[in-house]
Amino acid sequence: MAELHWASAGELARQIATKAVSPVEVVTAHLDRIARLDPTLRAFITVCGDAAVEAARAAETALAAGRAVGPLHGVPLALKDLFATAGVRTTGGSRILADSVPAEDATVVARLRAAGGIVLGKLNMHEFAYGPEGLNEHYGLARNPWDAAAARIPGGSSSGSGVAVAAGLTPAALGSDTGGSIRIPAALCGITGLKPTYGRASRAGVLPLAWSMDHVGPMCRTAADCALLLGAMAGYDPADASTSVLPVPDYAAALTGDVTGLRVGLLRGFFLQSAAPEVAAAVERAAKTLEGLGAVVDEVTLAHMADVGPAAFAIVASEALAYHAEWMRTRAADYQADVRERLRMGAFVSGVHYVRGQQLRAVVRGEVDGALARRDVLLAPTTPLAAPLAGELQARVGDGLSDVRSALLRLTRPFNFTGHPACSLPCGFTGGGLPIGMQIVGRPFDEATVLRTADAYQRATDWHARHPALA
Repeated sequence: MAELHWASAGELARQIATKAVSPVEVVTAHLDRIARLDPTLRAFITVCGDAAVEAARAAETALAAGRAVGPLHGVPLALKDLFATAGVRTTGGSRILADSVPAEDATVVARLRAAGGIVLGKLNMHEFAYGPEGLNEHYGLARNPWDAAAARIPGGSSSGSGVAVAAGLTPAALGSDTGGSIRIPAALCGITGLKPTYGRASRAGVLPLAWSMDHVGPMCRTAADCALLLGAMAGYDPADASTSVLPVPDYAAALTGDVTGLRVGLLRGFFLQSAAPEVAAAVERAAKTLEGLGAVVDEVTLAHMADVGPAAFAIVASEALAYHAEWMRTRAADYQADVRERLRMGAFVSGVHYVRGQQLRAVVRGEVDGALARRDVLLAPTTPLAAPLAGELQARVGDGLSDVRSALLRLTRPFNFTGHPACSLPCGFTGGGLPIGMQIVGRPFDEATVLRTADAYQRATDWHARHPALA
């Protein structure tokens, strides 16, 4: 197969199963590309080259012996460096955990390995997942591959995951999402990322940011690959009390390509009015595309979205500081400056503010549920702007200037607040050649419809199939 590094996870699984290509060839091709490009891109913190090749050889031997093959047999993937990996350091992107080596895999990692996945390594991230830009002073800035020479941010906190998938260093990766940390880098790097419903995938063995808003999910180049990974990793886990006992559907079977009669609510007001003109226009065109495929599109305005930012801050800042309190007392100087300051701000959130934030959360969740009672999915921009330059503090969005950090979080954070599933996928490019992302939001535990919508759109367009030009 030509250009193994651009093949989808699903295509690699099919080619390996039919012995058209070997797991060793696939893994070696990706490791070679990592060795060539990652010194510039800085997507990886740790590369598990020897272990990956050994696992590929074992997968090849099992295939030759006719032993049972999982849905990801021999397929490489990579992990944001907050997922515990047995015998491999898990740093959280921090100096504090630079030498921390877990004894066990995180539940979702163990499940992906059981499905046949091969871990290439651990990916760069905003320190302790506390930032949407993807900055890291300890392990270097992961560079957006669409403009690596200019050092544009990839988005965070799953920065390395976005870069690695977009640049063909891995066909699939895992990320985490507390305020948009899967969907922001997916949008800025031009890939597909899914934040499942809160409780759909286990967080056992995953370093927390804010326990009541943390989600984990797949980051791939297609919705079909996200469906493949989610099917392998989702489901109840006794080690995580927040996981749901609801059965895991066959997500791949839901990808029929048919959205005839699907009811799509285009989110105006807070969402489209916040976006740069190129972004808003791309999402409007995507709505027209879905309409052309047979979907029924109407417009929706959600009343309480502007209140989400302060309420979500009160919740995240409090829960983050609760986790980091001891290190902040004994090792505050070891945090990068922006993360240290955000953690310090958590001390100024009162119990009253935290409770009021949770009360508003119930109101906003009810509002989104109400919109989805009359529609199958909601559609909105993922971020209001394309990838800014590293160090760019302000950007023009909507009618005025906004600080970059607030702008990046503005449109994704509401669905961490409510826990609804949301998938970001590419829907166009700016005049300067930077990706634009849109997000599809669904009912709780209805990832199948979200993925069906995203997959149908990708069958009708080629935005997801475009790749950055890399030396």
